[in-house]
Amino acid sequence: MAVEVLLPKIGFSMNEGVLAEWLVQDGGQAVEGSPLYALESEKSTQEVESPATGTLRIRAAVGETYQVGAILAVIE
Repeated sequence: MAVEVLLPKIGFSMNEGVLAEWLVQDGGQAVEGSPLYALESEKSTQEVESPATGTLRIRAAVGETYQVGAILAVIE
C-alpha cells in the first residue's frame, strides 16, 4: 500500500514551506524514521523523517513552496 509524504505543519503559525533538498533520490529506498528531505520554514531548516519504508516516488520539486498538507511524494 502506498503512503503519501505530506508537508508537515512544524510550527503553530506555519502555513507553507520550501522543499530545500531531497535526501533520498527518486526511485531510492526510503527507510521509516530516517531523514527523507530538508524543509525550510520562516524560522528554520530541518530534516523531515520518512513515514514509511519503501521505494520513493517524488512528486515535488526542490526550491518550490508548498502548502501544509501538500503531497510531496509517495512511498510504495
